[in-house]
Amino acid sequence: MDALEVEDLVMHYGPVRAVDGVTLRIRQGSVVALVGESGSGKSTVGRCIVRLVEPSGGTVHLAGVDITHLNRRQLRPHRRNVSIVFQDPAGSLDPRLSVGDIVGEPLRLMRRKDIPAKVNEALRRVGLRPEVAHRAPHELSGGQRQRVSIARALISEPHLLVADEPTSALDVSVQAAVLNLLADLQRDLGFACLFITHDLSAVEYLADEVAVMYLGQLVEQGPRARIFGKPAHPYTQALLSAAPVPDPAEQRARRPVLLGDDLPSAIDPPSGCRFHTRCPVAVDKCRTVVPERRTIGEGGHQVACHLVNDDGTGPDVRPTEGAAR
Repeated sequence: MDALEVEDLVMHYGPVRAVDGVTLRIRQGSVVALVGESGSGKSTVGRCIVRLVEPSGGTVHLAGVDITHLNRRQLRPHRRNVSIVFQDPAGSLDPRLSVGDIVGEPLRLMRRKDIPAKVNEALRRVGLRPEVAHRAPHELSGGQRQRVSIARALISEPHLLVADEPTSALDVSVQAAVLNLLADLQRDLGFACLFITHDLSAVEYLADEVAVMYLGQLVEQGPRARIFGKPAHPYTQALLSAAPVPDPAEQRARRPVLLGDDLPSAIDPPSGCRFHTRCPVAVDKCRTVVPERRTIGEGGHQVACHLVNDDGTGPDVRPTEGAAR
């Protein structure tokens, strides 16, 4: 059974079409990274999945149960199956509560009796000493607060964890430690994870599959190795061309794809392919006809682009590495 099945998800805030027809599945025990520029709708997808907001359309199945339109009472027994870790741990932890109360809150809602022992176990699991349970969030560092957030999210043993930019608010020195922690926990506990980020180096390290989002829609999805090794959509190629690499010589030789205009408005998105206003290889069909998402090549690789052939071949908009500047 899939831990998560999202079908044709839509989320409109008045005239703002934040999410427009997203279909996504995550197998139990796998990590799917959702990537894209700021304003693409990534975080809105995550909030719809955990029902912080109610979608305008489509369905969300969690562990086989349709939770899309359940009211608060109906949703309560399913809350334990999904948790979220937010970008800013300082803003997501109640300053009036101790760390122990924060981590144990999901168990209190489940009316569990063994809360203190479970809290200590959860803190040790994320690399914190049990004594931290008596401290307040403001007494901790940013990295420690995010570890508290992860402990709280996982104490109910959810089927699915939504990690919404979990390292972007942290110092660079602790980002790698938190990513390593997430990778270790996911391997040991076996939960599914939707990893929302713009950090492609973290995606390459953590994810099994990658879904690329542009202006409210998914434009490409597939196994991590396939997306990084043979990206098909021009937008995916542009994102990867701008991602830093650890080899200084290779980094100096790389030239990012220059897309020009900023992301168009979600209030009035372009007709046809929404990327055509920035795509360096767009043709007339791209401006008028919405491309269907279809499977190309092998491994479940999917793309929504008129210019990509069924075997995965198509335009490569990335400049030749080492070309003159």
